[in-house]
Amino acid sequence: MLRLFKRQRPRRVLVVGLDCAPPAVLFQTGAEHPLGLKDQLPNLRRLIEGGLYGPLSSTIPCITVPAWASMLSSRDPGTLGIYGFRNRADYSYDRMTIATGAALDTPRVWDILTAADKTSIVVGVPQTYPVKPLKGHLISCFLTPSIQRQYTYPHELRYEIEQVLGGRPYDVDVSDFRTEDKDYLLRQIQEMTEKRFAVIQHLLRTKPWDFFMFVEIGLDRIHHGMWKFWDAAHPKHEPGNPYQDAIPAYYRYLDAELGAILERVDDDTVVLVVSDHGAKAMKGGFALNEWLRQEGLLVLKEEPRYEGLVPFEKVEVDWARTTAWGAGGYYARLFLNVEGREPLGKIPARDYQQVRDDLKARIEAIVDHQGRPMGSVVFKPEELYPVVRNVPPDLMVYFGNLDWRSVGALGLPELYTFENDTGPDDANHDQDGVFVLWDPRQSYGGRRVEGLSIMDVAPTVLDLMRLPVPADMQGRVVSG
Repeated sequence: MLRLFKRQRPRRVLVVGLDCAPPAVLFQTGAEHPLGLKDQLPNLRRLIEGGLYGPLSSTIPCITVPAWASMLSSRDPGTLGIYGFRNRADYSYDRMTIATGAALDTPRVWDILTAADKTSIVVGVPQTYPVKPLKGHLISCFLTPSIQRQYTYPHELRYEIEQVLGGRPYDVDVSDFRTEDKDYLLRQIQEMTEKRFAVIQHLLRTKPWDFFMFVEIGLDRIHHGMWKFWDAAHPKHEPGNPYQDAIPAYYRYLDAELGAILERVDDDTVVLVVSDHGAKAMKGGFALNEWLRQEGLLVLKEEPRYEGLVPFEKVEVDWARTTAWGAGGYYARLFLNVEGREPLGKIPARDYQQVRDDLKARIEAIVDHQGRPMGSVVFKPEELYPVVRNVPPDLMVYFGNLDWRSVGALGLPELYTFENDTGPDDANHDQDGVFVLWDPRQSYGGRRVEGLSIMDVAPTVLDLMRLPVPADMQGRVVSG
């Protein structure tokens, strides 16, 4: 059972962020689950078997943006007003915005700590670009367009990084994780991660801190790029392929780096290991906008002029005759064309709920390529979140409950595709990430805890550090 209690003195907190880490991989051995690696990861295993752990239910949608922001602010996507990487800027048809850190107006853990005169080190946490001041040091995330921009705080930290890396450029991300050249992908990921841990070790050695958090994005990249080579249940898996051990080897490398970090952790430091969502095999993609065309809900002025796949942004939509359109991604965002809201709204405002309910039912009835129920899950934002800010999708869809991704492009010969329209991608996100809490001063005996929410992380950190939890945080403190 979870309970609230006050500790005798504040603790330092180290948060290890493993983007896309799934529970089965970290929490189970190979004998217990085909993908279980716990028996190969001695440092993570020590934290799990001596701490509290459990699956961490992510945001809906369970994607990097907004999941990390929800974790560290303890506010859901509706309250944040962020529903993915790209969001509608207004109710026009073509204005979209990228959800960088500039889109966040809610304090995250290090903002609260700065106000309390605590020192933070933050490395690679999504939505930390553009860089904002804090008490401490910060290196921004994969959304950074170039390290020629200011990507550190203070600015002078970039020169320390150059010295640590011997003049090699710091990598905020790999240049291309959707590539067919898997040897190149693995080199990118390994080099990026080695640089990140070299910088992390430097910061641990040379900088004061009360709170230290880093996120390694390489795990997400290797899952998307290499999952079919590892997971025997993947539709495209080939037994005995040369990359069978690529993902387990990367986990073993991360575990060794974690071990080196733990050697620098004293008894006053509590360690959390968290992920923003999990991962699972992707069966294929469903062509949402082509389906809407077949259903008579999306009308084009003319057929696309290009051969092959055509991005939705490049087609001429007859908006006066269009009821709905959608966006692609690991989940689908579906928008309705409503009278008085969109410029050429077709749906009478009084019929909005009826049309939306009808469309929800039709999507849930979609079958897969073999005629079997796909099992899609359709969400209404106002039923998920107590507050819905900015311009949300009218419906959010997990095709096949995340077994399938949404394809927004047009021009596919079929509604079902087994080639990703944005490049090779083997994995979709899964709803549950991971949570581990390890306290060197207290043995929890490897107790598994259920019912954890991604929004529980921020209040737990603040409570460990003897700071009050803001009343409007939506999570709760996880404790023994």
